[in-house]
Amino acid sequence: MADWQQRRAEILRGMQAVMGPLPGAEKRCALDVKVEEEVDYGAYVRRLITYQAEPGGRALAYLCIPKAALSSSRKFPGVLCLHGTDNRIGHGVVIEGIGTTPNRQYATELARRGYVTIAPNYPLLAKYQPDLKSLGYASGTMKAIWDNVRALDLLDSLPSVRRGKFGAIGHSLGGHNSVYTAVFDERIAAVASSCGLDSYLDYMNGNPKVWRLEQGWCQTRYLPRLADYAGRLEEIPFDFHELIGALAPRRVFIAAPLKDANFKWESVDRIAAAASQVYRLYGKPENLRVEHPDCPHDFPDEMRQIAYRMFDEVLK
Repeated sequence: MADWQQRRAEILRGMQAVMGPLPGAEKRCALDVKVEEEVDYGAYVRRLITYQAEPGGRALAYLCIPKAALSSSRKFPGVLCLHGTDNRIGHGVVIEGIGTTPNRQYATELARRGYVTIAPNYPLLAKYQPDLKSLGYASGTMKAIWDNVRALDLLDSLPSVRRGKFGAIGHSLGGHNSVYTAVFDERIAAVASSCGLDSYLDYMNGNPKVWRLEQGWCQTRYLPRLADYAGRLEEIPFDFHELIGALAPRRVFIAAPLKDANFKWESVDRIAAAASQVYRLYGKPENLRVEHPDCPHDFPDEMRQIAYRMFDEVLK
């Protein structure tokens, strides 16, 4: 176990070598939450909010609060809901009444199940266009991670929310960002990732054309430094088997469809096989679960229900 803790620390250093450093206390300013819009959906209230993620930088999010949480003294569990790539409505994808893609409105589905959910907008998508360079970020990924960490700070600050223990769920872009964020923030006790990952070595069959700056993973909004590893992908200082291992012994559910054209399910199985060694080290092999729905790049209802039941078991 002591050896693994050293290896885990190396993985976090490798992540930051590519993503840029995780901000620290110097960026944890007052949240200064502002409600821009509020809509009553009967079972819950949906608020469009902004919050101060760092000095000079305000982030954008939807906050969904069950009506019972507004009128009760008991505490409700919270979940971070991360959206897939959408350059039109961004985080609206995970919200009913805004998103139009089926099987994506998990932020509001969870609110109806009694969770307080927060859905930040990913940087450099739709209306959220922070200046990464002036804010000191080497990647959109690290900016997103920090916005997500601050979103958890916001949940922690709400009187109706159970503090210090949250879930994270995401599809596609949100699928890998739920993993990235959870590696850095141990308040996330359960992670559900749909269509969000395979090994960097397997991504698009290693096609060199997708490892150029502003292509695939190497876009500014994602991880531009990965372009430095074109032609030598095996030297990338972290990969998803290490990231999933770094989440042990926390509960992790991965949905990897058999017909996903973005990420290969066979690669996900190899990732899980490697990460499961760490789960066995903790004596919790059952805490890592992978399912392969027979569908394309999607998050079908059956898979979402598995995720929701996991959150019920861990957070309720």
